[in-house]
Amino acid sequence: MKILVCVKQVPDTNEVKIDPVKGTLIRDGVPSILNPDDANALEAALQIKDQDPDTVIAVLTMGPPQATYMLRECLAMGADEAYLLSDRAFGGADTCATSTTIAAGIRKVGGVDVIFAGRQAIDGDTAQVGPQVAQRLGLPVVTYVQEIKLEEGKAIVQRQMEDGYEVIEVQTPCLLTAVKELNEPRYMSIGGIVDAYKKEITVWNHDDVELDPKNCGLNASPTQVFRSFTPPPKGKGEMLSGSIQDMSAALVGKLKEKHYI
Repeated sequence: MKILVCVKQVPDTNEVKIDPVKGTLIRDGVPSILNPDDANALEAALQIKDQDPDTVIAVLTMGPPQATYMLRECLAMGADEAYLLSDRAFGGADTCATSTTIAAGIRKVGGVDVIFAGRQAIDGDTAQVGPQVAQRLGLPVVTYVQEIKLEEGKAIVQRQMEDGYEVIEVQTPCLLTAVKELNEPRYMSIGGIVDAYKKEITVWNHDDVELDPKNCGLNASPTQVFRSFTPPPKGKGEMLSGSIQDMSAALVGKLKEKHYI
């Protein structure tokens, strides 16, 4: 069995700041990490490999050359192959153009039985790329997967819902997007880190995956970000003290003052 996991290098959102003048992300000095939901997707693939050692796991991402560091992390966790789609033609892509490029990369890899992806990326939170990749590949897709059981030619999964879950049986090849409740991602081992730097990362440009520059990147992105900004900070809270009666009276007075009651 061959499993491909779509991964993404994202900025650590606890550190992200936005330029107040340009309205763009300040990336200088901001650490990058493996997207958390993608780590759950990779762990799902690794658990399958634990049960079937003949399983081959490939990880694929689209990004700048420095994304190789994130791919090395995936290899250190236990992935067997790593592919990077990197080209200036891919720059500025929205989810539509991104899915086109990733789908082309998956076709280039070939022979994939199951595709895993994270539910969404923390830098965009759209949850659109996974389903769009499946649509472009003509594959069935199940999102928000919290439990997986693979059988011959099919996958039986639990799809997370707000008030419970639903059980879905889907034929393979298919694409599944993982939620954090699916598992607890493992850590890299020392031996895994050493081995990761012995493995080759395959880098492909638009020619390698047979994409016309007109059909990828900014040129093929119908969605344009008009403006990015941070919301204004909330005002300082006020603590009331005294007896319950005194605090209740003070609270009611302030609510009346603000015309809430």
